[in-house]
Amino acid sequence: MGPVSLWSSLLNTQEEIIMSASMMRKLGVAMLLALMLGGVAACQDDAGPAEEAGQDIDEAMESAGEGMEEMGEDIQDAADGN
Repeated sequence: MGPVSLWSSLLNTQEEIIMSASMMRKLGVAMLLALMLGGVAACQDDAGPAEEAGQDIDEAMESAGEGMEEMGEDIQDAADGN
């Protein structure tokens, strides 16, 4: 194996490494984009059953709090003689 063929073989190896790194970078970018698009697709406007249950609980607690506040005002009014 002469010096020219050794040099040629080294150049081919370096080009393969560069091409391999370039392909890996492109693959990484493609995977990142796919994950980002998947995340956007997963964000739906429709509430799932757990979220709806949570909203129902929030509304019930708010209603109970308002009822307690009204009852406190009624007690206060009764104590004031109104």
